[in-house]
Parts: sequence; C-alpha cells; structure tokens
Amino acid sequence: MENSKNKFHDYLLLEKNYSQHTVTAYINDIGFFESFLSNEYDDDNLLRVNYNQIRSWIVSLSDDGISNTSINRKISSLKSFYKFLLKTKQIEVSPLLKHKALKSPKKIQIPFSEKELDLVLNQITYKEGFEGIRDKLIIDLFYTTGIRRTELINLKIQNVDLSNKTIKVIGKRNKERIIPILTIIEEQVKKYLSERSSIQDVKEADYFFLLTNGVKLNDSFVYRLINYYFSNVSEKVKKSPHILRHTFATHLLNNGADINSVKELLGHSSLASTQVYTHNSLAELQKVYNGAHPRNKK
Repeated sequence: MENSKNKFHDYLLLEKNYSQHTVTAYINDIGFFESFLSNEYDDDNLLRVNYNQIRSWIVSLSDDGISNTSINRKISSLKSFYKFLLKTKQIEVSPLLKHKALKSPKKIQIPFSEKELDLVLNQITYKEGFEGIRDKLIIDLFYTTGIRRTELINLKIQNVDLSNKTIKVIGKRNKERIIPILTIIEEQVKKYLSERSSIQDVKEADYFFLLTNGVKLNDSFVYRLINYYFSNVSEKVKKSPHILRHTFATHLLNNGADINSVKELLGHSSLASTQVYTHNSLAELQKVYNGAHPRNKK
C-alpha cells in the first residue's frame, strides 16, 4: 500500500496543487485508518476495505471524543484517497460511495468590532524598532487585505509593489491574486523595510516578513502574535488570524461593499464561500433597517 499512498501524495501535491500542510494531513488520516484496520481486523490492506469497517472507525473516533467536524475531515481524506484509487483503476467501487457526512454544529465566527481594531492599531503601545513596526504591520495587513495566514507568511518581498500600491499573494492551489493596499499600509511598509535592512545575517531574504533571527515567520508565531495583541482589548474566545480575515470581510460588507468584490479580494473560487461572511452584515443591516423604517416607529 505504501506505493499507492506515495502516488496519492504526489497526485495531491503536483496535480491538485494542495499545500504540503494539507497533503500531510490527508496522508496522516489515511495512516490512522490503516492502523485501526491492523489493530481491529488484523488486516491493513486498504484495497479490501468495506463500509462496515469504516463505520466501525467512525464509532471508535466518536467514542474517543473526536468531534463530528474532525471525523468528517478524516473521512473526507479517505474519500479523496478512494476516488484516486478508482481513477487509477486499483479498485472498482469506493467503500464510501453511499456515506453521508455526520451532522456538526455550525460555528458562528464572531468578528472583532471596529472599536477593537482601533484600540489595537491606534491605542496600545508596541515595542520600539523592528519588532513593534513588524507586528503592527502584520495586524494591519490582515485587517486591510483579508490575506490568509499562509499567504502572509509566504509573501515575497518582490511581490510587494509600492509604486502600484498592491501585493501579489499565492493562495490555495497556487492561485495568484493582486490585492490593493491602502496609503497607510504603504507608509508602514516603507518604515518596516527601513528597519528590516538593519537585521544581521538574513537567512531567508526572499520573504517579506522576518523574525529577528533572519528567517521567515511560522504558523505558531503569527497565531501567538494575533492572540497576544487582541487579548489586551477583546474578551472574545477566539482571537486568530482567521478571525481578522473574517473581520475584514464583515466590515467591508457592513460598509456597503459588493459581495462579488469581497469574493475576489478574499480569493474565493465560489460565491458560496463568501456568503458565510454575510451573517453579521445582515444583522447590522437589520439593525439599521429597524431603526430607520417609519413603520417601526409607530
């Protein structure tokens, strides 16, 4: 089976253009299922699997306290693998042909308020020099562009175009998009680049954002940074880069932006992905509507 898994790995990476992080998650999920088969059925041959075995794994995961959302993600990895086996004619029928996803509660992402953003960007004190300037720019770039965490980490210095006030980011499946930046961001970028030039021993000079040791940012650093600064101004449970992306979209929609324009800025392939951000903008619209319509004043 290792050969099939290796080919599936390459297929996801090279043909589907999935990120290495996503591909690793898929392969790990398949590996966990393989281990389950070995332990429970003394047979880890994935080509001989039936749906009852998959259902047993689902029950086992649920008994271990794994959420329905996480179970669905693992089963999605298996589905993709069996689709690949069908495509490459290694099996004739997928054991997941009639599987239906488990019901999972819809999570409402609560964006930061405009007041919270104002406090973080204009009221709190940042460190002097490179670190403070970098941290503030990271937060402001998330909020003013809706960029994803991975896109920000992998932003190349050559793709920051101050003359046109744009940045070019590489999104999911290697899709490129151009995002405009505000004048206030342009000013911060210039200040940041000035401080960045003073870093000794830069190891990954191609990347725009660097740590003090001259290497590019990593996922955990960016998450901790956002959580740290917003913990000073917000009591929301979740404080993450994705919430800033959500905030970007919600605030644009609240202030009259066209949903198709927001879709393009976010890099969504379908409008359905963008529509999840309309929940809060509709609530805001309803509040304005209730306060303004004459029929509601009688």
